[in-house]
Amino acid sequence: MTINCNGRLIDLETPKVMGILNVTPNSFFDGGKYADESEILNRVEKMLAEGADFIDIGAYSSKPSAEFVSEKEEIERILPVVQLIVKHFPEAIISIDTFRSEVAKICIENGAAIINDISAGNLDDKMIETVANLKVPYIMMHMRGTPKTMQSLINYDDIIKEMLFYFSEKIAIARSFGINDMIVDPGFGFAKTLEQNFEVMQKAQLFQLLDLPILIGISRKSMIYKTLGTSAREALNGTTVLNTIALTKGAKILRVHDVKEAVESVKLFRLMYN
Repeated sequence: MTINCNGRLIDLETPKVMGILNVTPNSFFDGGKYADESEILNRVEKMLAEGADFIDIGAYSSKPSAEFVSEKEEIERILPVVQLIVKHFPEAIISIDTFRSEVAKICIENGAAIINDISAGNLDDKMIETVANLKVPYIMMHMRGTPKTMQSLINYDDIIKEMLFYFSEKIAIARSFGINDMIVDPGFGFAKTLEQNFEVMQKAQLFQLLDLPILIGISRKSMIYKTLGTSAREALNGTTVLNTIALTKGAKILRVHDVKEAVESVKLFRLMYN
């Protein structure tokens, strides 16, 4: 189970860690933290030193209350960061968190290696074709509607069955365009209630039926801190618990704010299960 990132074959049989770099002013946890070059470089250096395999850059907050950001502004936010990281950390594997094909294209042309799309092509009908032309790995997430409407679209007869059907359709479309390297993300917190999030985690091993790597992104999310009656800032321990459970369910990539703790979870998991 490998993906090709700028000519480097990455073996996902050993779970990997994706560190989050939000360059938005309003992300739910770390919005506005990384506003200048030194803060960005320090953050990336720390994540790489702690063992991050990928750096995932996002410039458009997808939380339900986030305001609209134009494509031009998203590019103006994200492109200089991609160029900065490529210049100072040329070996870093950069993932681009965007649902817009033009943002994806310009970032890949400037050194990024992976596209991470919360909409799996639903919010930009050119995305699948663009990814195919760029020949890069594609992370497709489960979501209904848009970030603004998704929490009103939470009615399922059988959430896992419907998610598997959703992914099967998306995978078939992507393969028809010639995309080979795909990763599926169940989309915790996207068009799902608190209870549905935990049902998806409980049954996450069923996504292995898709025969693709699974990415789990539950870092400091509300399913943790609302359940525990705390806050995103106090949700690291809960994140580590659920990341460890996700590994036992077959997760191959953990997308996290806290790299060190996720890397430690992977190391201990490998010792236990190898």
